[in-house]
Amino acid sequence: MESLPLLGADPNARPFSEALEHAQRHVSLALGPAIGVAQDLPVVDAMHYAVEGGKCLRGFLVLESARLHGIDPEMARNAAAAIEAMHAYSLVHDDLPCMDDDDLRRGQLTVHKKWDDATAVLAGDALQTLEFELIALSDFAPSAVVELVRTLAVASGARGMVGGQAKDIQAETALSPWTLREIEDMQAGKTGALLVWSATAGARIAEAGTGPLEIYGDALGLAFQIWDDVLDIEGDAALVGKAVGKDADAGKATFVDLMGMDLAKTRARELIAEAKSALDVYGDDATCLCAAADFVIDRQK
Repeated sequence: MESLPLLGADPNARPFSEALEHAQRHVSLALGPAIGVAQDLPVVDAMHYAVEGGKCLRGFLVLESARLHGIDPEMARNAAAAIEAMHAYSLVHDDLPCMDDDDLRRGQLTVHKKWDDATAVLAGDALQTLEFELIALSDFAPSAVVELVRTLAVASGARGMVGGQAKDIQAETALSPWTLREIEDMQAGKTGALLVWSATAGARIAEAGTGPLEIYGDALGLAFQIWDDVLDIEGDAALVGKAVGKDADAGKATFVDLMGMDLAKTRARELIAEAKSALDVYGDDATCLCAAADFVIDRQK
């Protein structure tokens, strides 16, 4: 397994941007070889294409929560790559004509636009199964491997991301506007579940308690989605990397629509404060995770 040099003498003091870049490199080292070389199969090229250009926030959360529990990044690398494969799969399928029907993702053509719908479906399917292979190949306690697989299956399934996406589609044709509680419940699955899994993965690898990190992940996930709703209205498509304004046009249930822009931004800031407060038990060791929380509502894409 290829090692990366530590960036900065004190991991607690290194800038978030540096830590995020480090996570991107770890994930790339694991994902590239795992996807493999194309054998005259467009689906393999599509898989490589789908995982390129992301922020790698979820992979970062895995690695940083692992570091918080004394786990070496190389040991947690496969778990970080797994969640990025899962996230990429969800985006590939979300962009399909039968879902959000998007032409652009991360500033480039979506997978179904660059290839075709069938290739996009298969690439997403393959990335989804790849994530479990990556975790199964991880070099930590078998009981921790089983727990990571089990919790990721829950977070990505009907009780998590898939269920949240289904509710999002349902909301488009609802006879009456959704309540704030209903939107929060929907987004806790659609966006929050994978962020919570990422934030708690390091604790699960170490077979430690996950309580504070679950609180952190819950608040982070909700703030992340609120800010996505903000960017869908105020964002610059060139920076966001995809079309903006589509949620309103599609009649989607959003925080901004229900709360108004000012209150939505205020709520997002309150959630980030809650997320950071949950990390107080870790002291200065959680500095970089706190910076990640700030990033969620500072980002422009």
